[in-house]
Amino acid sequence: MAVDPYKVLGVSKASSDTEIRRAFRRLAKESHPDIKPDDKVAAERFKQVAQAYDIIGDEDKRRRYDRGEIDATGEPRGGFAGAGYGAGGYGAGGSYAGARGPGGRGPADDLGFGDIFSDIFGNSRGGQSGSRASYQSRGQDVRYTLEVDFVEAVSGARKRVTLPEGIVLDLAVPEGVIDGQVLRLKGKGERGYGGGASGDALVEIKIRAHASFTRNGDDILSKLLLSIDEAILGAKIEVPTVGGSVNLTVPKGTSSGRTFRLRGKGVKNTTTGGVGDQLVTVDIVMPSKIDDKLSYFLSEWRQTKGYNPREG
Repeated sequence: MAVDPYKVLGVSKASSDTEIRRAFRRLAKESHPDIKPDDKVAAERFKQVAQAYDIIGDEDKRRRYDRGEIDATGEPRGGFAGAGYGAGGYGAGGSYAGARGPGGRGPADDLGFGDIFSDIFGNSRGGQSGSRASYQSRGQDVRYTLEVDFVEAVSGARKRVTLPEGIVLDLAVPEGVIDGQVLRLKGKGERGYGGGASGDALVEIKIRAHASFTRNGDDILSKLLLSIDEAILGAKIEVPTVGGSVNLTVPKGTSSGRTFRLRGKGVKNTTTGGVGDQLVTVDIVMPSKIDDKLSYFLSEWRQTKGYNPREG
């Protein structure tokens, strides 16, 4: 049910045309979708304000409303034929859909929408002389958060996104996308007002953590767990990368903390096109149980070959 237009504009029935126009101008500036493009509450408020001004901003409609001949939407009340006036208002697209009776003066004329929108947005959005003003406004952007796997973020992927409004979008996640990066899909947002351009869909990427990999710029970091014998004797180890496993030669006497560089196994830089490396850091893991044979060997070895790594 439409609200009393006087209440919507915050004026009284005794208010002058100038006071009503000032109230509309202030509220229109506060809530217009071009001023608050992502505020649906403000957009709905603007439609209410525009509809209210269509009724009491027109002197003929105002008199008919005050006499009870039309309601807050401009529709004739029971027992009144409407005298050639139609209802005015804003449709779902934001364009004005009103009509005037013979000789009537609508809000677009003189002190109407055209003059006010011209003040707010400039003549490019303003009214036309002698006819109901229409305006165009770009549709609101829609926002969505998309979670992707670490490997998908590095290698790229195609994802299907369902927006809260039920719109389904096919999205190409580029190679090397970073956490928090926003992908803009032109024209995939809400429809514009009055035939204006549609808004965009802004998709923020959130990357899920990986069990083995972390990212540092364009480089990928990972750990390589070695047994004590592999560290001492050396070994060839299969190391996982985003693109598949590769063989890494671990030399004899490798210590914990040593880092090996796998060139070109990192992340593609979306700006330069270059590719980072994978940095593999060694972590020596002792056996869960030290048997007597190993203990005896190391005790003998310590007597003749022992060393202190804490000394220079």
